[in-house]
Amino acid sequence: MILKRSVGRLAVVILGVGLISSLALAQAAAREPSAGARPPTYGTGTTTTDVCPAPRPGHFSCLAKVVVADGTGQVLRSTTPLGLGPTDLQRAYELPIHRGEGQTIAVVAAFDHPDAEADLKRYRAHFGLPPCTTANGCFTKIDQRGGTDYPVPDDGWALEISLDLDMVSATCPKCRILLVVADDNSFQNLAYAVDQAASRRVAAINNSYGIGRDIRDTRLLPDGTPIGDHYKHPGIAVTVASGDSGYGVSYPAASRYTVAVGGTSLRRADNQRGWSETAWRYAGSGCSSNNAKPNWQSGIPCRHRVVADVAAVADPTTGVAVYHSYNAVPRGWFILGGTSASSPIIAAIYGLAGNGSSVRYPASLLYRDPDRLRDITRGGNGFCNEAYLCIARPGYDGPTGLGTPRGIGAFRAVSQGD
Repeated sequence: MILKRSVGRLAVVILGVGLISSLALAQAAAREPSAGARPPTYGTGTTTTDVCPAPRPGHFSCLAKVVVADGTGQVLRSTTPLGLGPTDLQRAYELPIHRGEGQTIAVVAAFDHPDAEADLKRYRAHFGLPPCTTANGCFTKIDQRGGTDYPVPDDGWALEISLDLDMVSATCPKCRILLVVADDNSFQNLAYAVDQAASRRVAAINNSYGIGRDIRDTRLLPDGTPIGDHYKHPGIAVTVASGDSGYGVSYPAASRYTVAVGGTSLRRADNQRGWSETAWRYAGSGCSSNNAKPNWQSGIPCRHRVVADVAAVADPTTGVAVYHSYNAVPRGWFILGGTSASSPIIAAIYGLAGNGSSVRYPASLLYRDPDRLRDITRGGNGFCNEAYLCIARPGYDGPTGLGTPRGIGAFRAVSQGD
């Protein structure tokens, strides 16, 4: 793996003007601070790699993917943003960014990111977003017990944290952000971190991690508690990445208590919207064999919980710009994706909507008025017996759920003033 525990450093390629041109990335040079960079286009052979390694038994892996430079095997990095910026996401999803004041979005992740606040400051300043710092009360970082006894850092999870914080910032610039770092990536410690976040009166809790298996909500943790109980927080949108390995169910996205977030490829287009969007070929989806179907999914043929509920951009080849410095030599801008990108976007949209707490499970809001979402009808993520579980189509499908955001109407308990 390119990204290792804190003893290692991020292997990167510094892009000069010539190399950017050869990769057809010159169009992505930074514009005015308030605008996002253009979606990247890559040279033949450019690939992506997982930010975190496959997890050990009883542990989750983060689900971010980072772009690797053409023919080098090293992570692509630049001195200017090359991926989608805040303005791109706000326009593509028609987001009312004047909203969100007073709402807090929690980001739960494993291990520490010592430079999280500094990197967040750099990202927000570059794009002209209001400051979000400890000093002004916008940013708070705690451990899984609510204190400041932070765990050891980890290169991969630190980059995941930068991605999550930047996507929340891009989507809801006025929302406060709570970062909760678990001692490690074990099922139990991440579950405790989710509980800690829920105790802080947040609007949403983002979880950009998972394991590519369909485990039961009733599975007992070492402390004897069912794992699903730690994702069951009525009145809070607990968003979870659906997975980055194509068709197949991942947990905790398969928990009936979460908002499972799938992924799309988002590109500029010469149409009325200005964008085209298709199901991302590696977004996770499927029908759980273990977890009960929530009532709001009653119209879907699967007998159990179905993944996903909703989606947003996740394809790293149409990826988002992220600023990151920890163990990155030199520090700079990376292009990331995975459902680790789409999940915090959706969490922050619940913050924009502002009143998800008026229902027990905010996932149910999406099913009340799915026409308020943008139906994604092209693309797929593999082969399956029930085509709707892996092929995008009109109405519900596995890779993109009910669709992608079109404003905040589908996320509001009362659709007024959208």
